[in-house]
Amino acid sequence: MPGSYIPSEYLPVFITLVLGTCFAVGALVLGELLRPRRPYAEKLSIYESGNIPVGEPRTRFDVRFYVIGMLFVVFDVEAVFLYPWAVAFGNIGLLGFWSMIFFLAIILVGYLYDWKKGALE
Repeated sequence: MPGSYIPSEYLPVFITLVLGTCFAVGALVLGELLRPRRPYAEKLSIYESGNIPVGEPRTRFDVRFYVIGMLFVVFDVEAVFLYPWAVAFGNIGLLGFWSMIFFLAIILVGYLYDWKKGALE
């Protein structure tokens, strides 16, 4: 019948989506209704990894914190690029090999530069 086409292949996906949403919302509502409410000062205090909070919460971070974060992202991205390269190594040929060597050389130069500047200390 024209205009009333409903793909039946998507029905299991739709049912899973509805059931998952109902489960998540149901768990949140049930937790809100059944959990005990006994607030006290220690429970309402700010949690700092088990330590008592010291100082102002809006202090400035040292630049080294951001440098370490950026280094983590760079090496994480490197790992993301290395895995598919290693899987397809037999099919990419010599150009793919030298492209990855060039990529790793750039990453190594950046790492050595950060090491020389003392960013890793």
